[in-house]
Amino acid sequence: MRVYISGAAGFIGYHLARLLLDEGMTVRGMDGMTDYYDVSLKRDRLAGLMHHPNFSFAEFMLEDATRLARDIADFRPDAVIHLAAQAGVRYSLEAPRSYLSSNIEGTFNIMEAARDANVGHLLLASTSSVFGANTEMPYRETDKCDTQVSLYAATKKATESLSHSWAHLWNLPTTCFRFFTVYGPWGRPDMAPFKFTKAILAGDTIDVYGHGKMFRDFTYVTDLVRAIRLLIDTPPMRPARPEDIAEGDSLSPVAAWRVVNIGNGEKVALEDFIAAIEAATGKKAKKHYMEMQKGDVPATWADNALLRRLTGYRPETGITKGMAATVDWYREYYRV
Repeated sequence: MRVYISGAAGFIGYHLARLLLDEGMTVRGMDGMTDYYDVSLKRDRLAGLMHHPNFSFAEFMLEDATRLARDIADFRPDAVIHLAAQAGVRYSLEAPRSYLSSNIEGTFNIMEAARDANVGHLLLASTSSVFGANTEMPYRETDKCDTQVSLYAATKKATESLSHSWAHLWNLPTTCFRFFTVYGPWGRPDMAPFKFTKAILAGDTIDVYGHGKMFRDFTYVTDLVRAIRLLIDTPPMRPARPEDIAEGDSLSPVAAWRVVNIGNGEKVALEDFIAAIEAATGKKAKKHYMEMQKGDVPATWADNALLRRLTGYRPETGITKGMAATVDWYREYYRV
């Protein structure tokens, strides 16, 4: 199988490319290598992929529609997995326009290129943030999602809607997956697992938002990419009749389109997550309790029944094991 991955030098893209290469697939990666966080970390991830004979890579921005279309057409992929995006809830308060160009324009360019190349399955990364102000949990794919509280989440919800229209108009089988707080080795420096690990090991104080009363569904990265791998082989098919759609399935009644949660299915208290980092580092955290930040939500919690139904798989790595592996990687990579 030939798979094209946007954002291949990113946290999730790197792990996914490794998994697919290990299974004997041919992978083409692209990444803009933006400086949203330390580019040297992206370069080091990429270096771990470049030695593989079945991996190739191109560096350019998603907004370069001509280059993107040509790159995908020349590679002739069976599947395109779109992970590249401007990430981060908090950064969207500082640089909102970058989210419009990268997440909306960039995703449109991916959809157009995939359509032109007659790709068999387009898979797009979304986020649990699209559930916004919803309070009924666990979050289900069939829940109405109209109350996003950050621009980042709003752009991701927009790409879900855009991709649905493309799936309907051009019969392009499309799966959107909603990620729930992904963490693990090679993780992003702007995310709490990385920032907390760095600060605790250094003896610095960590900022604990929501006074520690927040909850998250933490998903270990190798579990997440295994789920993506299995979803590649499960392209949605437009139903003959709306009544043929199984209860709980987010399959569109008018398109080969579906959205799938990828999360552990566990609501973990932020304080318990910090405790897992303390256990892994052998150090106690110095905590500075703060109010919740703009655009953030108090809790996330995935219903992963649809993922299990489609693939027979669900993420299951607990935070104690997952953070131990993450801290081990951090110590080795940064020589702490």
